[in-house]
Amino acid sequence: MTTDEQNFVLKARREKHDALLERGIAPYAYGFRRTHTAAAAVAALGAADEGERVNVAGRIVAWRGQGKTSFAHLADDSGRIQLYFRKDDLGEALFETLKLFDIGDVIGVAGTLFRTKTGEATVRVSGAEMLAKSLRPLPFGKEEIVNGVLVRHSGFSDPEQRYRQRAVDLAVHPEVRAAFVARSRMISALRAFLDARGFLEVETPVLQPLYGGAAARPFTTHHNALDIPLYLRIADELYLKRLVVGGFDAVYEIGHDFRNEGIDRTHNPEFTMLEWYQAYADYSDMMVLVEQLLVAAAESVRAQPAFAEAAPKLRPPFPRVQWVAALDAALGTAALAMSDAELRAAAVRADVAKPDTLSRPRLLDELFQAHVERTLQEPTFVLDYPVELSPLAKPKRGAPELTERFELFAGGRELANAFSELNDPLDQRRRFEAQAELRAAGDEEASGIDEDYLRAMEHGMPPMGGVGVGIDRLFMYLTGITHIRDVILFPTMRPE
Repeated sequence: MTTDEQNFVLKARREKHDALLERGIAPYAYGFRRTHTAAAAVAALGAADEGERVNVAGRIVAWRGQGKTSFAHLADDSGRIQLYFRKDDLGEALFETLKLFDIGDVIGVAGTLFRTKTGEATVRVSGAEMLAKSLRPLPFGKEEIVNGVLVRHSGFSDPEQRYRQRAVDLAVHPEVRAAFVARSRMISALRAFLDARGFLEVETPVLQPLYGGAAARPFTTHHNALDIPLYLRIADELYLKRLVVGGFDAVYEIGHDFRNEGIDRTHNPEFTMLEWYQAYADYSDMMVLVEQLLVAAAESVRAQPAFAEAAPKLRPPFPRVQWVAALDAALGTAALAMSDAELRAAAVRADVAKPDTLSRPRLLDELFQAHVERTLQEPTFVLDYPVELSPLAKPKRGAPELTERFELFAGGRELANAFSELNDPLDQRRRFEAQAELRAAGDEEASGIDEDYLRAMEHGMPPMGGVGVGIDRLFMYLTGITHIRDVILFPTMRPE
């Protein structure tokens, strides 16, 4: 649509808005007494030719007039239903008012159900109300029947505009709405899974005086009244573990975390995490729990018609591989014995960005991502990370240079991260001090020393297992969706 055409349409719709006012009709209602959703109305008719009286409301998504009769399709979040308007049923005044209705308007109608000669469930409208006049047209695409199947052609296909104007994207693409319904059902299933096992859902601070629990750059802000810097949390971990010290033996949180990092197909600065911690458990227990949780998540997604075939059927136990052995095999040498210079040279060969600026732990992590992570398509546990990569995990029994940590990978990306959590405050202080040295040397993702957390540990932290699951990436894996912006309702975008 050209600018002139768009201006013409906007002008015409505004004129219809004003004409409604002139007739004493409010273009924007306070409410409507709906008795049925579109799907419920269709179900109420069943196989009958005539049905009960219903009140339905929604958006006009199609309209065609034929003299003294008109047909329309009305859509709500349950589906759509056909409407039949006849001048003899409505009276001349209301039938003439229909000329002021447009595709995209939100209306409410009353009438009786019947089945047309083509077999479609329809409302024979006896009353209609304007609920919200659409002053700007929605870009509905064309529809056609191909080999007996309804095919929709999008009128709003530019990906960037769809992310920027998510309200429009949702309004004209039922499949996008279906994806976010499936995401919501998955999160409900995760909650139900943990609730059934005695976990308590809690909330911890998003604004924190010291960030920690992960290796990432934070977003920084300032609290005016207290005159202190604050950080948007990069992880929930340290506050949840304080709660275990306080006597809650099994806790979890589903919330937003924030990392001041790049944006790509699997990273968004604001994302959703599930973290849980269970006293007296270790990372072996957590592996079993993660397997069971993923099966429950996959079942919840598969229960949604739009993803019944896409969601994988997961069959535990998942394969387990060793971090060191996997990277050694990929590099053809002992990775932990390589010098910093050798690691940087290997990073250059692997096209790692800016290897000269990376600390030794970051180089190891980047090499693992480049050589191993991307090859793991089926759900796979990678076990026993080096100590320098895991400042919050307990040393591995019998191999203190490693930690009792696993990450779960699937579809070439990380889905979960878990530890036998470090509960020795003296060892934790040494790890924090090592992180502080890395930070002083220029590693912006290294954490500092959290004295308040150490004080909590010194009161006696029970042994525990802990897990973090990336909700966005998990949903991507279970649905086959390939870009994180397609699973976040309002992804972070550069201003237009």
